[in-house]
Formats: sequence, C-alpha cells, structure tokens
Amino acid sequence: MNVLSPKIIYGTAWKAERTTHLVVNAFLQGFRAVDTACQPKHYREDLVGEALDVLQKKHDIKRDEIYIQTKFTPIGGQDLNKPIPYNVKDAVKDQIAASLQMSLRNLRTSYIDSYLLHSPLRPTQATLEAWRALMAAQDAGTVRKIGVSNVYDVRTLAALGELRKVQVVQNRWYEGNMWDPDVWRYCKDHGIEYQSFWTLSGSTSLLTHPAVIAIAGRLDVTPAQVIFKLAQLHSIVPLTGTTNELHMQQDLAAERIAFREDVDSEKRNITEFIWGR
Repeated sequence: MNVLSPKIIYGTAWKAERTTHLVVNAFLQGFRAVDTACQPKHYREDLVGEALDVLQKKHDIKRDEIYIQTKFTPIGGQDLNKPIPYNVKDAVKDQIAASLQMSLRNLRTSYIDSYLLHSPLRPTQATLEAWRALMAAQDAGTVRKIGVSNVYDVRTLAALGELRKVQVVQNRWYEGNMWDPDVWRYCKDHGIEYQSFWTLSGSTSLLTHPAVIAIAGRLDVTPAQVIFKLAQLHSIVPLTGTTNELHMQQDLAAERIAFREDVDSEKRNITEFIWGR
C-alpha cells in the first residue's frame, strides 16, 4: 500500500462553485494533495471529486499519485439549512459510516488517503466512539491514515492514542494561539503528522517580521515562501488555499528553498519568535 506524505496541501474551504477550476489548476501547477470535508457549509466536496475526475481522465494524473484528505464533520459544524450527510438521530458510528460513504461517492474514489474528525466531539466518550469508527474504516482499508482537526488539548490526543495512534493532526497554526506549541510539540515527539492552516492569513506579525523580510530579500523569495519553508523544516505540513496561479507556484517552490549560512542569524530570530528558543 502506497501511503503518500505530502509536503504541502491544497485547501478547498470557501471555494464554492470555483472549486473544480481551482483544484484542477492547482494540480496542473504541481500540487498532488487536496484537503476537503463532507461539510456543505464550507466545502464543495463533490466539486473536488469532479476536479479529480478531470485530472485523471484528461490530464493522466493517476489516482495513486493523488493524496485525498477529507473529514467527518459533527452536527455542530454543519449548516442545518444545507444537506446533512447523515441522519442526526443515528449513533455516531453510523453517522461516520454514512458520511464516509458520501465522501467516497463525492470524491469518486474507492479509498481516502487521510480521514479526519473535523473536531473532537462532546462529551469525550463520543470522541472515543467516533475514533473507533475511524479505526474500523482503516481496518477495512477504506481509509489509509486517520486523524483529528481542531484539537488543542494534548490530553485528547493521548486518550485517542490509547486506542490507536493518531496519525494526522490539522490545526490552526497562527499568532492567535501562539502557534499551537503544546500540540505541535506533542505531534513532533510522537511522530504524528502536523498540518497547519491559517499559516499565513493568521500571522500578520510573522509575515512582516524583519527577519522574514530580510531572508526573503536575500534569497529572492517571498515572505510567504520563507514561512512555508520554516514550517516544513519544523515538521509542519502547511495548507494553502490560494486562488492565485503565481502564488500556487511559489507555495510549491518553497520546499526547494535552501537557507544559506548568511541567513542563519535571521532564521534563529524567527525560530525564537515562534517557538521561544
């Protein structure tokens, strides 16, 4: 089984009717990983599937080259005025089973590379029940990696880990939560893939930090590229939802940036600014 490990992921929240066009364009620029959710409130998962179908049929991008990540969204994250992908009266495990089947149909695939809880549930017992449902889907081969998003208490990760190791965490990584130090460190120490969103939009102070600006000028790259590269060097897989083709290319190119010795001082300054050391 080929389990892909992307360095950057194209995010599709709030793309609405533009989703198909933007996902196709992102992949034609070089992206091979896409993030969505079975949550009509913020995502058009069906249009992500349409885009992936176009890419495979018209552009000869094979399914095993594509990393598809989607999520089960609990009722608290759904818009009750839009279609809900499960019966809200069902047990959590049955809600997840129905949502997963909807995702497979929407995405036109027989398996999901990474399947996440969009958030922990309440009470904690419901989160554990949901996690067991993800474990069952993984055991059945329907999903390859399982994880959780919007989890900011390491005790939740530890409790899930008692049942099965969490393989992916996707969190806000921004100045509003001081770049999520506790969960990021827990993931790094336990070999959990940590994905970030709001990486740029939530960190104005980082984008305009003098050390970031200095590195960008010296290496002839953008401040956004500097941040993405620093994140990747610290075991973070950033999501980007840019709609700009040039920015797509730049975001992908960040992985190839080499920090020279003449930016070591600035690099240390940024590291201390984010991680305090």
